[in-house]
Parts: sequence; structure tokens; C-alpha cells
Amino acid sequence: MTWRDGLEIGVVALVFYRLLGFVQGRRALQILGGVVVLLAVYGLANWLQLTMIRQLLGVLFTYGFFALLIIFQPELRAALAHIGQAPVTKLFPREESVGSREDEIADAVERLSRSGVGAIIAIEREVALDEYVDSGSSLEARLTTDLLATIFTPYSPLHDGAVIVRGNQIVGAGCILPLSQGNVSSRSMGTRHRAALGLAEETDALVIVVSEETATISVAQGGELRPGITPMQVRDLVLGNPVRPAERMSERTGEWRTPKGTG
Repeated sequence: MTWRDGLEIGVVALVFYRLLGFVQGRRALQILGGVVVLLAVYGLANWLQLTMIRQLLGVLFTYGFFALLIIFQPELRAALAHIGQAPVTKLFPREESVGSREDEIADAVERLSRSGVGAIIAIEREVALDEYVDSGSSLEARLTTDLLATIFTPYSPLHDGAVIVRGNQIVGAGCILPLSQGNVSSRSMGTRHRAALGLAEETDALVIVVSEETATISVAQGGELRPGITPMQVRDLVLGNPVRPAERMSERTGEWRTPKGTG
């Protein structure tokens, strides 16, 4: 026995182990059990010289392979996707859709503002926000507009706290942020704005707030709170670009428009 034989045995054993672990608890395991029973019956019929049963099972096995491909289609598709998530494939970087994060956040903020739903979204940068994630519910969810809007839906379990975004993922919801002890410029700015300002004072996070009372959008960054931000300006801030000229919402169409003379 050479080292190649040992390598082959190890690879085959690992493959079978992963396959058994994948099908465990799935419908595929029951189907595999049925196939094993048919194979046992075929072997018994062959040993007892039961010609008719052996021929019938032989025909079944001949065309059964194609039937199994159809039956196991969902499992095969999931298995291939599972292989694609293996650590080896992480060596090859995948292209991310450019602008997805800022677009999702800007759309969510605009939707929440139109609906008058309060929200606070903290975007992690260089300083990790793990201690604030631990204060709420940890998540590993892809960042989408619908998910953000759903989290802040009134009377939902997580709508009162803050959502923490790391990269293109939501890593925490219902999180508690430190309240700023400084003076807030307007009385219409409540606990959410103080929490956003408090986090911006302690970290380099970009914190977006939607007021439940006035439906206005504010941004806290670098220890400062900036009210009257538009969704397009939110997108620029998330990207780290210079803020575009102020916009106004058209009462007739409900669309954000840049006033004339502001560029």
C-alpha cells in the first residue's frame, strides 16, 4: 500500500461522509433507503434464481438512474451550491454588485420616511461594533430594502432598537446604542437621535436616523448630527462621496427632485 492509496481512501471516505451528512434528515435519505431495499431484493432474487423478479428489477434499475436524477433534482442543486461554499472556493474572489449596499439602504430609508416609520441604521466602518451587536439579536442576513423595512415595522419585536450593518450584511437588530449627553439642536429629535449621536461620538460609524414624528432623515457622523438629509444624500454618504445638493419631495408625484439653481 502506497501513500497514493491512502490518499484515495481518505478522499473517498471524506466524500461519502459529507454526502451522508448532507442527506441526513432530508427526503433524499428515505429515497436512498428505498433504493437499498430494492438492491437487497435484487440480490436475494438473483441468489434464489427468481427470474421474473430479477428481470423486472433489472429493467427498473436500467431506467431508474434517469428517474433518480429527476427525483433528486432539488437535492443535487443544493449539493452543488453547498460545494460552491466550500473553503477552497473562497480562494477565488467573487465579484460583488457595485452600489448594492448604498442603494438598498437609500431605498429603505426613503420607504421608511414616506411611511413615517422610525428607524436607526448604524453602518460599521473601521471600528468594530461587536459590543453593540451583543446587546441585541445577532443576525447573518443579506442586506436588502425589504428586510430593513420589515425589521422597523411597528410592533415587530426588533423595531425599537438599531440595525447594525457590516459590509453587505445585517449583523444585528434591536441593538442598544449609547445615548449622547450633549445638547440636541431640535426638540423634535428624541432618543433615536441621541443614540445615533452617541455612537458617532464613540466610533467612526455612519448612523442614519428616520424620525417617527417628522419623517425626516438625519445622519450622525464624526460626533455631529446632520438633519434634513435626503435619500440620495444618504447614498452618497454611505459611498463616502461628497453630498449632492439638497432635494425636495414633490407633493404631486412623491418623487425627490433637485431644486433649480442648486446644481
